[in-house]
Amino acid sequence: MTRKIEEHPGDDREAFLSRWSRKKTELREVPQKANTEKSADPNAPAPELPPIDKLTFESDYSGFLHPKVDEDTRRAALKKLFSDPHFSAIDMMDVYIDDYSKPDPIPAAMLAGLRQAQNILARAKEMDEESAREEAAENRKAQALEPPAPESSSGTGSDGNAPEPSSAHGDPGGTSKT
Repeated sequence: MTRKIEEHPGDDREAFLSRWSRKKTELREVPQKANTEKSADPNAPAPELPPIDKLTFESDYSGFLHPKVDEDTRRAALKKLFSDPHFSAIDMMDVYIDDYSKPDPIPAAMLAGLRQAQNILARAKEMDEESAREEAAENRKAQALEPPAPESSSGTGSDGNAPEPSSAHGDPGGTSKT
């Protein structure tokens, strides 16, 4: 469903979609102009750089990122920048700063409680296994004491009983067809 955008007569406001389209077109043109102005000319000489030992947090480090600046100089300038306490101060609320490769020792009281819990669980498991073995042995004894169930023969009637002799129906030869 589309909704008709109302234009008020006498109002010189643009319709919503035409204004949106115009602004989007303007934004496409603006970044292209900005990118051409900011790109560094690779043929330009390396910029004049201040001495690294005089750099501060407020210094302009953009010159060190020029493609013609030596890699060692760039690294030294960035090392100087990131050694500032603004970047090197550790946030103690950060969860990921701990070294989890070195486990904290467990207090002796807690370790004793864990051992006791392990012993309780081991005893409970042994008791469950023992009761399962006893139950299986009782089932085997009960099956051994029960008389074997009579096997069903293929000659049984529809009610599960053996068929009656044919003489009982009054047909001595058993050739009657019903």
